[in-house]
Amino acid sequence: QVQLVESGGGLVQPGGSLRLSCAASGFTFSSYYMRWYRQAPGKERELVARITTATSTDYADSVKGRFTISRDNAKNTVYLQMSTLKPEDTAVYYCNSRILGLDYWGNGTLVTVSS
Repeated sequence: QVQLVESGGGLVQPGGSLRLSCAASGFTFSSYYMRWYRQAPGKERELVARITTATSTDYADSVKGRFTISRDNAKNTVYLQMSTLKPEDTAVYYCNSRILGLDYWGNGTLVTVSS
């Protein structure tokens, strides 16, 4: 079955960097777009970044220029490199893929940006 497993979250100071990873299994990874979402406390889940099968990328305005999404089809893994982190980036980050009209999610990884 489809599985998405995020890792790499943690506590980081403002201005710092983190790289999140999402290991995928159970489907042909290279054939699907991959997305990173986040959900901050008390807020709705929001799309952060998307990467297509052709490795075109899109970003939320709030992270443009600071975050980079990438994928390694040989490792069935999608990454989110986050730089110049701000306290407002604090959230649980989720990996997502939409397969045959169904959304699949990982369990999320918590990123806390605080001094």
